[in-house]
Order: sequence, then C-alpha cells, then structure tokens
Amino acid sequence: MALLKLRDAEIEARLETLPEWSQPGEEIQRTFRFDDFVQAMTFVERVAERAEAVQHHPDILIRYSRVTLSLSTHDAGGITEKDFDFAAAADALAVECGAK
Repeated sequence: MALLKLRDAEIEARLETLPEWSQPGEEIQRTFRFDDFVQAMTFVERVAERAEAVQHHPDILIRYSRVTLSLSTHDAGGITEKDFDFAAAADALAVECGAK
C-alpha cells in the first residue's frame, strides 16, 4: 500500500503535536542536544536500529553533541504519516538517551 503525501493543513496539525519539529521545505526536522559526543552517538545508533526495523531512514547530521534528523518519504514525494510516526519514536529515543 502506497503512503500518501500529507496536505499542508495536515502537516501543520501534526506539527502541533510535535512542537520541537519544524518543516523546512518538503521534510520535517529537529535538532537534538546531548551532553557530549558519545551520548549523541548512542542516540544515532538507536535511531539507526529503529530506521532499519521500520525501513524508514532519516537524513542525519551530527555536530559534536547535536544531532539533526530530517524526515520525508521519498516514495511519496514529501511528508507522510510515516514521517510523523518516526519523529515521535525519535523523540522517545532522545529522552531515553539523555537529550536536553
């Protein structure tokens, strides 16, 4: 079953439930902050495990103790419910990994 790209109003409504996430274009994005590089990398490892499990892989930018995740569903050509599901899971993983 193909995932459907969300409309702008749907994206705005879903972003209200994930206030740390933003929409810079055709993706949703959040930067997570940790105490140090090791903690940030632990988070990245957990994100990678989750991504493989659900076959949905974010773009990841690592800057010492900051990790930025960018999500979009390439097959759908934009943002889908799958991106928001992964964003919520990433938020939970970040808390487990000690995000500030």
